[in-house]
Amino acid sequence: MPSNKSTAPLSVPRTIGRLALGAFLLTAGISHLTWARQEFLAQVPDWVPLDGDTVVIASGFVEVGLGGALIGLPGRRVAVGWLTAAFFVAIFPGNISQYVTHTDAFGLNDDRSRAIRLLFQPLLVLWALWATGAWRDRRR
Repeated sequence: MPSNKSTAPLSVPRTIGRLALGAFLLTAGISHLTWARQEFLAQVPDWVPLDGDTVVIASGFVEVGLGGALIGLPGRRVAVGWLTAAFFVAIFPGNISQYVTHTDAFGLNDDRSRAIRLLFQPLLVLWALWATGAWRDRRR
């Protein structure tokens, strides 16, 4: 079970990675709530039993919270790293749905570009685990 409190210091590259991921998530979350709402709505699979706009708004708030926590709670970085990685896994079905249903959004207007995007989702999971030291410190 991962510890809630981080003990081992992070290297400068990991710290920069954590802060950059936090900024990325803050920006993405704010865009969910404002200028890119329709683009994100296109990624909500039809089989999700909730209103699509509700899903977009809720995921936007989660992203803002995770981004803020990555930046503002360095003492909780391991727990936040695991939560961020889990979030990236949880939203992956939306990316798969966008590919399977051939839905255009975010300039991904062909199957090739949508497929390439799918390859980047595991990198986001790895980024969250690496930048927070979550995988390294999982037993602490």
